[in-house]
Amino acid sequence: MPVDRAGAVDATAKAPQGIELRHLRYFVALAEAGSFTRAADQMFIAQPTLSQQIRRLEELVGTRLLQRRRDGVRLTTAGTVLLEESRNVLSLVDHGISHTRQVAGLERQRLRVVVPPRLPDSLMTGTASALWSATAAADVEIVWMETPLDAEFSLIRQRRADVGLGWLTASPDALPTPLQAMGLGEFEPNLWIPALHPTARRGTISLDDMAAMNIIHGPRRAEPGTYHAWTSVLRAVNPRFEFTDPPFRYSLPTVLAFAATADRPTAVLTGLAATAGSWPLRAPRSAGTHNMVRARLQDRPLTATAALVWSADLPSALQQVLVDTAYDMTLPALSGVG
Repeated sequence: MPVDRAGAVDATAKAPQGIELRHLRYFVALAEAGSFTRAADQMFIAQPTLSQQIRRLEELVGTRLLQRRRDGVRLTTAGTVLLEESRNVLSLVDHGISHTRQVAGLERQRLRVVVPPRLPDSLMTGTASALWSATAAADVEIVWMETPLDAEFSLIRQRRADVGLGWLTASPDALPTPLQAMGLGEFEPNLWIPALHPTARRGTISLDDMAAMNIIHGPRRAEPGTYHAWTSVLRAVNPRFEFTDPPFRYSLPTVLAFAATADRPTAVLTGLAATAGSWPLRAPRSAGTHNMVRARLQDRPLTATAALVWSADLPSALQQVLVDTAYDMTLPALSGVG
């Protein structure tokens, strides 16, 4: 429906039909670029043409999608919804065309692999090595995508990626349909506590003692699945528990120094490390620094499983590549190596 300058919909006008893929591509490009000028340059079209097509899209949808400002554009609430849906639609179309071309022998099969930031280096290295070997043997191209993964692996479900390397905090059977997963090894976080804490001398600490402390961990967006799962575990002991965001993002020594000088006992949870009996990734050896020492949580209440997660509708040849990769990575643990 046409939209007037005040944003009202003219209900008497006949609703035009026919949203086209180009409308959605233009809209996504504009939302990501933040301005008509940058988006037009990226799409290799004239700015007036882009503006005309966006207005046409707003007419077709029947509401304003953008707020036009001097410093660029800002999405309305409706625009935010349409952006996500447009990305899903375009991803499905692109995936379908690529699959069609692969079946016709016009291009190699491709595997789009999501790797979140902040993964343990040895896990990332081992996965990359195993994937490269498996894809080379199957003549499959790899496309790496470094971006966060949520606990539902939405990027995989929406077919915006083919497989994700992420963390499971529950059984693979709990994953939403049609996701499948193969575990690569069990991990637990590194824990640092004040050297003067009563439990520091024995090198272990109970969950009850830990939940009574201030704990620096995060940020939430970096590893949302484990963050929420571990928050729930600690709240079962202390209903008012909340993690504290790290005051510095990249410097562990500085964060440890900050925790050591805090007004109340403060612990630091850092990146995940392999647990005993899992794929043999080496955890940092326990050491003291800034009056903080490494400790282990009794009974391992905070754990996560590294896993490859993919959609069941992925072509069988690509699924076999992932199964081979996971098998190659878990074989050393099954053989008792490490």
